[in-house]
Amino acid sequence: MGFTRRNFLSRLAIGAGSAAVLQVPLAQRIFASPEPQRTLPLAGAIQLGSNENAYGPLPSAVSAMQDALSRANRYPFVLYGPLVERIAAYHRISPEQVVIGSGSTEPMRLSAQALVGTGKNVVVADPTFEAMGEFASELRAEIRKVPLSSSFAHDLDAMLKRVDANTAVVYICNPNNPTASVTPAGDLETFFGKLPAHVTVVMDEAYHHFADGMPGYRSFIDRAGDRFIVLRTFSKIYGMAGMRLGYSVSSAATAKKLSEYSLPISINIVAAAAGMASLDDDVAMKFAAERNAADRAEFMAQAAARKLAVIPSSCNFAMVKTGRPAKDLNAAFRARNIIVGRPFPPMLDYLRVSFGQPAEMKTFWQAWDQINS
Repeated sequence: MGFTRRNFLSRLAIGAGSAAVLQVPLAQRIFASPEPQRTLPLAGAIQLGSNENAYGPLPSAVSAMQDALSRANRYPFVLYGPLVERIAAYHRISPEQVVIGSGSTEPMRLSAQALVGTGKNVVVADPTFEAMGEFASELRAEIRKVPLSSSFAHDLDAMLKRVDANTAVVYICNPNNPTASVTPAGDLETFFGKLPAHVTVVMDEAYHHFADGMPGYRSFIDRAGDRFIVLRTFSKIYGMAGMRLGYSVSSAATAKKLSEYSLPISINIVAAAAGMASLDDDVAMKFAAERNAADRAEFMAQAAARKLAVIPSSCNFAMVKTGRPAKDLNAAFRARNIIVGRPFPPMLDYLRVSFGQPAEMKTFWQAWDQINS
């Protein structure tokens, strides 16, 4: 939904009210983020723990950010409308269907506030990205966790069995975090057709660009509507995790419901400028996706040379079965100034590794061999 000065004050009042509704403990407010940092980062460490894009923003976005800094003393209202319109044009939808936010996590929080509460339940995979469950839990909704299938896809039949008259949301992260696995599009389409009409699907496509074109995967942004919310972020392929920019796509009516809970200003002028520049640079974006595919192939080759079992990845990270507690490996890598993924229950003997640049990955594999010698 577009932002105007006219609705500024009304949204300010609603946003303040929604903050009172979501009484989240301080620690959880910190950790309910695109990638929780459970421990402090090390100065100068190789960062392979948070699924960040190791190559940074697109060059065109960097240029746009540098230019926008000269306007850092101005409120970003002037770019809100153009940003929403650019997102809408990119997806060939109406601007009224778009809600922008601080990463895709903010639209996720807005979805929880607009849809769930006491007496409701939310069905999620286990493991998956935790923020949706955390937000819904703080709103006193029941979180129904369903283990992934043996192929690490969402177990859609089992998830359907957990849906009842009080189910408000089914959350699907595809490709899934932390497993980097894809649930086949055909299976998802069948599943969506079986859901009761009162259930809203929140479809998290944070890693879409890394999986686009891979067998079995497709985006469901064309399905966005009254009870189907699709989340996208600039954090991953566009390398803007530190800038905090994302959006949701749904129907105009649903977008209006979500925007009633949003802060009047949650996007800064630098991020907005970078977002528009990124969407205008598909050539560089596709190059970034191809580069990631090469990094992924190299990771899989190195893992195969060491006879490691790795969940097939469609993302910018992979999950390796280690045969030992991930927390121990995490500590061992940390001692070598390398940050890898934290443990993800219940898969406590799997280690999630984000792909770094080639020199960083060379150091990672050297450390791996030392630790496992």
